[in-house]
Amino acid sequence: MRTEQEMLDMILNTAREDERIRAVVMSGSRGNPSAPRDFFQDFDIEYFVTDMTPYIRNLEWIERFGERMILQLPDDMTDPPPDPHEGYAYLIQFMDGNRIDLSFRPLASLAMYERDSQSILLLDKDGLFGTFPPPSNADFLPRPPSAKAFADCCNEFWWVATYAAKGLWRDELPYARSMLEEYVRDALMKMLTWHVGLKTQYQKSPGKQGKYLKNHLEPELWDLFLKTYSDADPEHIWDSLFAMCDLFRRTAVPLAEHFGYEYPFEDDRRVSAHLRHVRGLPRDAEEMY
Repeated sequence: MRTEQEMLDMILNTAREDERIRAVVMSGSRGNPSAPRDFFQDFDIEYFVTDMTPYIRNLEWIERFGERMILQLPDDMTDPPPDPHEGYAYLIQFMDGNRIDLSFRPLASLAMYERDSQSILLLDKDGLFGTFPPPSNADFLPRPPSAKAFADCCNEFWWVATYAAKGLWRDELPYARSMLEEYVRDALMKMLTWHVGLKTQYQKSPGKQGKYLKNHLEPELWDLFLKTYSDADPEHIWDSLFAMCDLFRRTAVPLAEHFGYEYPFEDDRRVSAHLRHVRGLPRDAEEMY
């Protein structure tokens, strides 16, 4: 496996030798000083070029970066695809384990370029970018919720929980799991992000998809979080739903108290009772109540 320095040398030497490439920016976790370092980290690279045409759907050109395991062209995966002259990307997994997410941007679009706090200016042939501050994860730290955002999150969680219960009673497991994982969990993760923010004074992030949650949740809450995942057994899925409800409540109520927001205790009570009722409802029931 090529080292980080070998990869960066290759990326920069390619840019230096090509007059059409005028600047190189790296972003992503390699610009986050708080992110753990390991061999799975990819290289998020942007080349700013004077002419986009030579780099669009040019699989021969990208062969210089190494032997590919698999390639994705995300801009060609929508119908209709966007104008590739406004930006084009290659997501490349190499056989040696390295990965590059390589994007090309027209230099003419520089005025609209918005870097994030993890961006590192690797090369600027024309001095057009000015000076980048030291990279940090400041743009990705949790922020306190507004009263509306908090209320909307609570409403979404308890509202969609009833859909999951409906799917479970009907034995429609794909539907039930979809409601749980796409909506109920999304609201739960939002609440957990706010919880981590409050606990760390908004100086730590749970990471993308909560990948660092284990580092920041109290052990008891982390154990409860693990119980929100289940196999395909309907009873286990019910257990995971109630674990989600418990965890949501245990993080949302203190958050509401801290900010002086209103937690929907009555929604929680009524929906929780409904979930328990539906779980015990006979399969041959002809009425809900």
